[in-house]
Amino acid sequence: MSPTQIYEELMAKIGRYTPEAELHIKAQLAYEINQLKETRNAVILGHNYMEPALFHSVPDITGDSLYLSRQAAATDKDIIVFCGVRFMAETAKILNPHKTVLIPALPAGCSLAASITAEDVRQLKAQFPGVPVVTYVNTYADVKAESDICCTSGNAHAVVESLGTDTIIFLPDEYLAANVAQETGKHIIFPTKNGHTQYDTTLDYQMVGWNGRCEVHEKFTVADIEAIRHDHPDVLILAHPECSPEVVAASDYSGSTTGLIRVVEQTDAPEYLLLTECSMGDNIAAANPQKNMLRLCSVRCPHMNQIQLKDTRDALLYTQHVVEVPEPIRARAYRAVERMLQIG
Repeated sequence: MSPTQIYEELMAKIGRYTPEAELHIKAQLAYEINQLKETRNAVILGHNYMEPALFHSVPDITGDSLYLSRQAAATDKDIIVFCGVRFMAETAKILNPHKTVLIPALPAGCSLAASITAEDVRQLKAQFPGVPVVTYVNTYADVKAESDICCTSGNAHAVVESLGTDTIIFLPDEYLAANVAQETGKHIIFPTKNGHTQYDTTLDYQMVGWNGRCEVHEKFTVADIEAIRHDHPDVLILAHPECSPEVVAASDYSGSTTGLIRVVEQTDAPEYLLLTECSMGDNIAAANPQKNMLRLCSVRCPHMNQIQLKDTRDALLYTQHVVEVPEPIRARAYRAVERMLQIG
């Protein structure tokens, strides 16, 4: 596809909210990336939170963490370029130890992944010996290595139920854990708010959580929902389960990014509102131009926002920002990730 053809496609999808001159520049970058993909035998994975011009031009595969993890495990390409944050690229490397995995921007981290360390997990396991550890995929490889099984927002409930045990350690997302606890009927406890990890193990509990949060999803409030419903009483409100339990309860549906996309595709509601990262909202709106999305969302993930077309081109051009995971950590993390993939 020529730069002109890419430009025309981008203009049709996102031209109504992207300057024409910007699309010309990005179309040329996308053309160069697609050429490099062929010569380097590379596959590009694009998370749903990527900025629209990138999302709609260069990824071979787009989706949420679980879907991209599956595709990373199945690829026959020599190079995997992961347009997403670092923990996602690490997961691709965990599943593909002999392939080159690149991340376009090294600083692309995650507030949630940074909220917990492998040492934190070891301390928890010492306090709760024998209790299985479920770790959200939004964590770094060394944390996954300390876990029994990983999960995504889409399969967290199924993962917890699959363990067949009364007590679970669920890390590190405070809100996702609380939402899963409600779904599974478990009573959850968290670390004390003074920052110490010591728990009172005399309390009644079936789930042990952690005080980590996504800096995007924690910003949405019930007041936001009430204000929107006041002005748009027929709106369908969709929330990511990294939002607070109160926000999830006040919404009409809560699910993974894939689940949110599916509901938008199927709904007959006159208007819908997404409580999630705003580039994903732009991408869903571009894919569903016949439906009316309300524009409450103005919360952009600063980490995802570091992944741009120029960085993606340079990663392929110079084979830069290679993601490595030490083999002892990778092998242990692989077991947790593979168990997640088996559940689906």
